[in-house]
Amino acid sequence: MARGSEDQMPVVSGPAYTEVAMGLANELDMQYLPTETRRFPDGEGYLRTPVEGFDSMRSEPVIVVSSTFPDNGIVQTMMMLAGVADIQKGDLSNLKGEGVQNLDDSGRRILLAVPYYGYARQDKRFSAGEVIAAGVIADHLATACDGIVILDIHEPKVLESHKHPIQFVTAVPELSELLSKDVSPDFILSPDKGAIDRAKEVAEIIGVPYSYLEKKRIDAHSIEHTPKDLDVSGKVVAIVDDMISTGGTICRASDALRRQGATEVHAACTHGLFTSGALTRLVKHVDGVYSTDSLSNPRAVVSGAPALARGVKKLLTAL
Repeated sequence: MARGSEDQMPVVSGPAYTEVAMGLANELDMQYLPTETRRFPDGEGYLRTPVEGFDSMRSEPVIVVSSTFPDNGIVQTMMMLAGVADIQKGDLSNLKGEGVQNLDDSGRRILLAVPYYGYARQDKRFSAGEVIAAGVIADHLATACDGIVILDIHEPKVLESHKHPIQFVTAVPELSELLSKDVSPDFILSPDKGAIDRAKEVAEIIGVPYSYLEKKRIDAHSIEHTPKDLDVSGKVVAIVDDMISTGGTICRASDALRRQGATEVHAACTHGLFTSGALTRLVKHVDGVYSTDSLSNPRAVVSGAPALARGVKKLLTAL
């Protein structure tokens, strides 16, 4: 069922991102239109755009909320973009002969809001013949929409040279607010030097010091994390990162902090993948785990909608 009035700009999503899309619609005073999706017995996906949204999709720009993870998420994203494009082009022809079959082309105006950009970590070619998947996916998406908003991509540089309009947004303000309210950390820590900018931003919002852990390779299979110029004795520490996958880095970092005398250690991220039993492992090492709803998981306590809304607003001015 559509939510909102027909004269509002439409936000479309599949079932995986209903809450994010509804949150985005509320942030921007738009209407939310869920798509109909299901799977055929052979595993192929089916998608149908709601008929009741056709008029608004043709008269207003459309925001599609979808991710490039897992692999079937890429397919569903491309199907949604194509479905909206057909409606705006006026191609409504169907074998059942339902409704008007063809209308004038109203012009394509589609923005894609991506809560989690899968394949973002495949941003470098380490060996000859490897595909830089992060760029390849962006190239394909760019042909199907007029602008992309991406929430906390792992490495923005891989797409910064992309000619298509892209807005990189962050949920750091919202995560910082949650940490300040629920954790009251004395110190913010990055798990490595590469993510220090995120730790700095969180620390400055909350008003506490920050630093990072240094990685020291012990042997071919072992890495030791040690605090850099850091005294956390008797302090509550929050480790922040863009994503948590297996949780191994966070667990090692927490152990290092405990050895330094930290009384509590918490972990916060934008993207909670939590693969390979990560949450079971994490609860043995940290006092709390927090993530956004960019991916469905039990620790998704922060909405990514406000951050995506900030990016959508900027792109809409250029349409």
